[in-house]
Amino acid sequence: MTNDKKRWLILILLAFISALLLAITSTAISIYLYGNKTYTAKAEAAIVLGAAVWGEEPSPVFRERINHAINLYQNQQINKIIFTGGVGEPNEAAEAIIGKNYALARQVKLNDILTETESRTTYQNLKNARSVADNSKLNKFLIVSDPLHMKRAVLMARNLDMDAYPSPTPTTRYSSLRSQIEFLIRETFFYFVYLVFQI
Repeated sequence: MTNDKKRWLILILLAFISALLLAITSTAISIYLYGNKTYTAKAEAAIVLGAAVWGEEPSPVFRERINHAINLYQNQQINKIIFTGGVGEPNEAAEAIIGKNYALARQVKLNDILTETESRTTYQNLKNARSVADNSKLNKFLIVSDPLHMKRAVLMARNLDMDAYPSPTPTTRYSSLRSQIEFLIRETFFYFVYLVFQI
């Protein structure tokens, strides 16, 4: 291979790497900025995306998502709360059931709580929540999760033909710089995976 060909191959490779890094960086920035958006108008229901549970209690991350949904309910921004999430570990209750019990203990009415207990991923959370919502004729939703999770979650919901809007948890447990960077890296990767594979 001649020196000219080698030079061109190196230039093409550098251009490809630069374009890839630019795409990754711009996507990460858009995910971060999107997490600061909040839809303040009313919706029919909040969909609380599942997270880990600790025994019979929600993990700190899940607890703050639930608290945010309860605040939306108490402020009459929503009429119903849909809890999502199946069993994460053997012998644990489903995430949705833990969320439901936590909300009931804080004066959310039983008739205003809906659950789905089979999902294990964000996409499954939303797809199953849509089925639950369809059965109750609910059409407009606030998606409740951590801020850096919002962009992918709302994109998934809208691709499922849901009239969905972001409602990021203001008291997210991902508040330290390290935890935010780790979450952002992970979420950027999964955002690209979803764009490519729709999963």
